[in-house]
Amino acid sequence: MGDGNGGGRSIRLLVADDEHLIRGALVALLNLEPDIEVVATAENGLVAVEQAIETRPDVCLLDLEMPEADGIEAATRILQAVPTRVVIVTRHARPGVLRRALATKVSGFVPKSTPAEELAHVIRDVAAGRRYVDPEIAATALTAERCPLTDRELDALRHSRSTMSVQQIAERLHLAPGTVRNYLSSAMTKLDAASRHEAAEKAWEQGWI
Repeated sequence: MGDGNGGGRSIRLLVADDEHLIRGALVALLNLEPDIEVVATAENGLVAVEQAIETRPDVCLLDLEMPEADGIEAATRILQAVPTRVVIVTRHARPGVLRRALATKVSGFVPKSTPAEELAHVIRDVAAGRRYVDPEIAATALTAERCPLTDRELDALRHSRSTMSVQQIAERLHLAPGTVRNYLSSAMTKLDAASRHEAAEKAWEQGWI
């Protein structure tokens, strides 16, 4: 056992995906690998954080598009709390997402179309301290336009994708409602959007939020 994870101990893995069938398939397929043991599963980002803190896995495999907290938000919280490594799995490789992921110190970034055997190799590489980014995603990210928005503008837009009011966004971000309105107005101008929701969708499509 122990192909590339040093010392023969199984790689302890957390699998988080909000789609029950995909999560089950990943767990079943990866558990077939002799040196990988799935020690926890989660159906959303918040549960993934809780499970990671509780089980302290070697590697966390996180779906990007999850409710409560997306894969990158969950990765940020997990990496602050636990000495582990994170691989993000995504169906829609939006260009700016990779930059967000790498800024979070994520170790791997792969599409959901990756075969289980290849995914197992990525998990081993990441567990051994290496990084892996799918070449096609990397190429797309290199040609993507730079994000013109500030972190605070991005925060405000991220919450605008939900049905939150400006007041609720302000409470969530611990800011005054007027300040949030200013951030949203600035983002709308930069993205040439008619509303905060349109601006949020444009930013989401680019993978900035």
